[in-house]
Amino acid sequence: MKDYSLPPKPKNSAFKKIRNIGILILVVAMYVWTFVSIDIDWGRAIERAANNFSRVIPRLFSPDWSATSDVAMSMLETVFIAFAGSLMAAVIAVPLAFLAARNMMGGVIASTIGKWILSAVRAFPDIILAILFVVAVGPNAFAGVLAIAIGSTGMLGKMFSEIIESIDMNVVEAMEASGANKIQILFYGVIPQITPEFLSYAIYRFEVDIRASSILGIVGAGGIGTMIIFASNNRNWNEMGTILLAIIIVVTIIDFASARIRRKIV
Repeated sequence: MKDYSLPPKPKNSAFKKIRNIGILILVVAMYVWTFVSIDIDWGRAIERAANNFSRVIPRLFSPDWSATSDVAMSMLETVFIAFAGSLMAAVIAVPLAFLAARNMMGGVIASTIGKWILSAVRAFPDIILAILFVVAVGPNAFAGVLAIAIGSTGMLGKMFSEIIESIDMNVVEAMEASGANKIQILFYGVIPQITPEFLSYAIYRFEVDIRASSILGIVGAGGIGTMIIFASNNRNWNEMGTILLAIIIVVTIIDFASARIRRKIV
């Protein structure tokens, strides 16, 4: 009679237990050291935060409806900034992705150069790029578009290159064997495989850029962020409540719509 019982689970060795305990102690020690080394009066900080919250939070939940038209226009500008920046990034990322993909350019050197370029672009946060472009082109929405475009190019280029590297190369090899040239292979063997996922990631990046463009106005790059910094400096928390409500509504609608679109594409 066969024994169908499950084999016993291997017991953890003493070394693994000691290692896990050591990692736990190290993490706890790092947290304790972090909070102890901060030069801050926690009692005063908590008291001040409680006083500010009791004064600010109620006003945030009482939006200033008279500012609705201005907030709507600024939010619309934010959406336009995100859309234009995302579109530029998607276009720029495609050739960089082909350069970084090992199975397209036919060499490790070209792929490494492409990956270095994309890594260098991803190294800069959007807010830093916005500051640089505000200095370069002035405090306007175009600076925000450029910051979003360059910041998104790094992420999209990396994702696009990974998609290209994962395509079915048997299709490409079959077309080469049948005498197809490089252009034909690109348009009939590669692009049909990568288009759905390219569009999906581009739409997802647009979702992310909506959130990113909401704060770029803080440094003068246009959009709703400009109203945020003015409302904050003037302690106009009722208007700030209207701004936050607009951001929540727009981001929620775009997230829902883009999720539906991506599901249908992929």
